[in-house]
Amino acid sequence: MKLEIFYIDAFTKDQFSGNPAAVIFSNLEDENLMQKIAAENNLSETAFINLDNNNTIRWFSPTTEVNLCGHATLASAFVYFKFINKDETEIIFQSASGELKVNKINDIYELNFPKDNLKKVDEVDKVASVTGIKPIETYLGDINMFAVYEDENILKDMKPNFDMLINLDGQGLIVSSISEEFDFVSRYFCPKYGINEDPVTGSAHTSLIPYWAEKLNKNTLHAKQVSARGGELYCKNIESRVLIAGNAKLYMKGEIEIS
Repeated sequence: MKLEIFYIDAFTKDQFSGNPAAVIFSNLEDENLMQKIAAENNLSETAFINLDNNNTIRWFSPTTEVNLCGHATLASAFVYFKFINKDETEIIFQSASGELKVNKINDIYELNFPKDNLKKVDEVDKVASVTGIKPIETYLGDINMFAVYEDENILKDMKPNFDMLINLDGQGLIVSSISEEFDFVSRYFCPKYGINEDPVTGSAHTSLIPYWAEKLNKNTLHAKQVSARGGELYCKNIESRVLIAGNAKLYMKGEIEIS
């Protein structure tokens, strides 16, 4: 079996930055094989899209399937518009998190994702023991723990204890603060799923956008994920949804052979 594969850097205009994702368009439905391919790719996510099955999209980390992934969805839309259907400017994927629409606006790819449901929780001390620095406040969303800090330099210098982080509630830990250059900055850690730090995390912004929209009293936001690779996101807060937009860059196009 031969499968065409693309490596795409998402949420960036430049190669070697943003968040790399593998993208495979095929009719493959073997979950075990999908997981093996994702483990072999060893990227934070590999996306599998079946256009013959209502544009179904599934995402696999190196260790498990996940229910929502922003950067691999953006990467998948980039491949679709650039290599599969160059005349289209919209695609709707069907996923474990429902219908996900992506619009192509010039060189920007805009994701339409469901908004997270954040609940304030008293996990300040637990998060402080993991990160070494006490946050202002903590929240638990549908997927992740979310901690707010008062200064962006704290985020940039943060070195979490990943063995301890695994014991926090939620899939992973989002940390965020207000920023001088951007509206807000963030980082995302997810060792439970084999990803100590994800370079740029679209799905985390389903939590970040509504939080900062309320705090800053504005619905259009410019964000930066301040990982080593880094990436920029153009965000909008709209009713029960959020719009998360960014660029993408092709790194590699090739073929894998399954014997």
